[in-house]
Amino acid sequence: MIIETPRLRLRPMTDADNEPFLAMVGDPEVMRYVSPVPIPRASAEAVAAHYRGMLQTKGYGYWAIEVIGGASFAGIIMLHEVNFTAAFTPAFEVGWLLLPEHWGNGYATEGARAALDYAFTTLKLDEVVAITTAGNLASRRVMQRLGMTHDPQDDFDHPHALGTPLARAVLYRSLSAL
Repeated sequence: MIIETPRLRLRPMTDADNEPFLAMVGDPEVMRYVSPVPIPRASAEAVAAHYRGMLQTKGYGYWAIEVIGGASFAGIIMLHEVNFTAAFTPAFEVGWLLLPEHWGNGYATEGARAALDYAFTTLKLDEVVAITTAGNLASRRVMQRLGMTHDPQDDFDHPHALGTPLARAVLYRSLSAL
């Protein structure tokens, strides 16, 4: 399952992506808005394998971001079911993580837009959300560029980050135009 944009190829992760993926999720700067504690290598490997399998069986999960004519692995675009209970669940979430050397190139916006198009046209979803911590202004700007909407009344305390500085989360929504 491959999605192409003018500059990117979103493709299933391969074994060759494991080390750059693990380096990415092991980088404190990349993860500062994602996890309040470092993610152990074995856990990161298990998560990647789980979402790689989901992409094959369910048609959504983690796609590796390949820059056409450039980097074979720049990060990931994810589309998955939210795995906790909140006022807005059940829901599907779009997200992204990129290696720092690929920040600021618009790859998150371009890849997430392609994932949203896929979610609405192929998976026939009515809505997709994006979640980040309140202080993650870069990701919030991506959500805004995607045309996603934010209602402060939807903001919530993320159950996976309670008691940490990452607990307060903001929710953005994208509705299908179909």
